Amino acid sequence: MKQKGWRNIFFPVVLAIWMLTLVFAATGCSGQQGEGLEPEEEGSFGFDGEELGELTPASRFEPEYADGFRIYYYKEGFRVIDVKGSASYLVVPQGKEVPDSLPEGMVVLKRPLDRVYVAGTATMSMFNALGGLDQVGFSSLKAEDWYVEAAREAMEAGKIQFAGKYSEPDYEMLVDEGCSLAVESQMILHSPKVMEQLEMMGVPVLIDCSSNEEHPLGRVEWILVYGVLLDKEEEAEAFFQEQTKVMDELEGLRNTEQTVAYFYINSNGQAVVRTGTDYIAKMIEIAGGRYPFSQLGDGKKSTMVITMEEFYTTCADADYIIYNASIDKKLTSIGELTAKDEILKNMKAVKEGNVFCTDKDFYQAADLASRMISDIHLMLTDGKEEDMAFLYRVEK
Repeated sequence: MKQKGWRNIFFPVVLAIWMLTLVFAATGCSGQQGEGLEPEEEGSFGFDGEELGELTPASRFEPEYADGFRIYYYKEGFRVIDVKGSASYLVVPQGKEVPDSLPEGMVVLKRPLDRVYVAGTATMSMFNALGGLDQVGFSSLKAEDWYVEAAREAMEAGKIQFAGKYSEPDYEMLVDEGCSLAVESQMILHSPKVMEQLEMMGVPVLIDCSSNEEHPLGRVEWILVYGVLLDKEEEAEAFFQEQTKVMDELEGLRNTEQTVAYFYINSNGQAVVRTGTDYIAKMIEIAGGRYPFSQLGDGKKSTMVITMEEFYTTCADADYIIYNASIDKKLTSIGELTAKDEILKNMKAVKEGNVFCTDKDFYQAADLASRMISDIHLMLTDGKEEDMAFLYRVEK
């Protein structure tokens, strides 16, 4: 009862302070706004392997495909995860003391991290692949919104609680029930005050920047970060090596020279496409196709918004269309697609019935790289559509 009474006093005060900060932000007294923020793909690493108190450096891991993180190992079992353009995290083994001297801004994460708030859809599949769902305490999605079956079942059984969406988390629940870490996608950059509030209440935040990676395996390689967090490094390495093996087999697929347009149409009637440096473009290339926007972008963004006229000019003769339904609704007919803009009726792929759509679970799968590449190759070579994991043909 004493602790609960403290909460009743603490939360109204903290929330009042937080609301004042929002007011100042709205009136221009804050230096940064959430709307329109872009991830810092060109940011630098904040940790250079310097000594950490009495800890003895052992080695540094440089990812083979990923560009967004590094891992430093210490003989005493400590780890430092350095996320490019974000923060450095000291992972402390269970039962060990935090070193006295740490670099300014370093975030301390104490194992076991067994009450994690997962606010990134791809992250949940990583936890699941490692057998780590028992370390997830909270979710930003409700049970019915998960396509990771094990996560949905865990929520239905009450093992994982819904703690509000990423932009409106239940702060009191997270603090009262001992949330040990919030893992966010880069969407949190559009709600910076939420991140500040979590950290102010003692909930450390790690931003998963895997969607910035240019190579599909770079995105998958982030599972090594979660292996460190969950103390499942061997499992993470085994999973990644298996995906690497599958990818090596796919690298030898023949080039069909057929063009694949990948996009969706936003609420403003504009086309949202992936840039040439995005991992989706690389998937299409590995699968044996050509991506029409391979020269688009400057490496700073993974997506770009263009007019439908610009999209049509570039993709009118595309052999295949893949409609990205991860944000928009899934297509049930080509008519639903052309109803979004009449200009699409004149596209070669539409006329020939070569319109495919992604399933909603595409971005919630840890092994999406190899499976999606296989799907695209099946599409390009008239393979068996029933063997596709993430794609389906949109009927006329």
